Amino acid sequence: MKRSILKKSFAVFWKRNLAFANLAIVSNLEYRLNYFVDAVLQPTLTTGIEILLWFAVFRGAQTHTIAGFTEDYYLSYALWSAFFARICTSWMYEFRMIQEIDSGTINSLLTRPMSFYEYYFSQLMGYKFITTIISMIIPFVAVAIFDLPTKFERMPLAFALEFYYLILVHSISFVIAACAFYLNKVYSFTGAKNLALWLFTGELFPLDLMPEPMKSFVIALPFSSGVYVPVGYITGRLEIASMWQAFGSVTMGIVIVNLFGAWLWKKGLSVYTGTGA
Repeated sequence: MKRSILKKSFAVFWKRNLAFANLAIVSNLEYRLNYFVDAVLQPTLTTGIEILLWFAVFRGAQTHTIAGFTEDYYLSYALWSAFFARICTSWMYEFRMIQEIDSGTINSLLTRPMSFYEYYFSQLMGYKFITTIISMIIPFVAVAIFDLPTKFERMPLAFALEFYYLILVHSISFVIAACAFYLNKVYSFTGAKNLALWLFTGELFPLDLMPEPMKSFVIALPFSSGVYVPVGYITGRLEIASMWQAFGSVTMGIVIVNLFGAWLWKKGLSVYTGTGA
């Protein structure tokens, strides 16, 4: 009896969240130009700029290797990091969550048989899934044309880490959104967080170029799992041990951030007075 109830509850949960994910896919594909810019044009331009910068670094330094890696490895890192970085960002849904609380439209969500967290998390995952399928075509083609170092057999584990890291990213966004119960102008937190992650994920440059002991500390943080670890793994900078350490680090981050987020959300609802729709 209990098993059948659990199965039914899980089926309802799965169907509900699948609907949320499908909603995100349909709503984003509706505006094709915006989707093209976000999924293809912006990461392509970012990649081109970063590749030109690494070309300039090697030409200016007049050397064939930096920190033991050749120019091809850095070009491959720049290529993949731009696209992995697009997967692990969530500012768009973070803004929407903050706006729901600021405007009072969260009232309509609180009365429904779902949680605020899962409603936006499922949409985020649906959008990232469809965006990844499209945007990853470009680096695959570029690697094939320019013969850049990439270990394709490592891709499944790298993408598994990336989407697992998205749980942490969404949890951080949930915490920032919950701050809107207490503070005005919470949007500035999103900008500060994005700038910090630009550095700590390894999108700006490979984290192993940092001096010690900062390098070991930053790599040990769960944020390196957004770009540096999965990209380093598929380009040959890192081995499998770094991946397992990253999974452990992200797990700890998810637990800590969600415990804090649950407490902050509960306290926020107790002082919240909705005046919107």
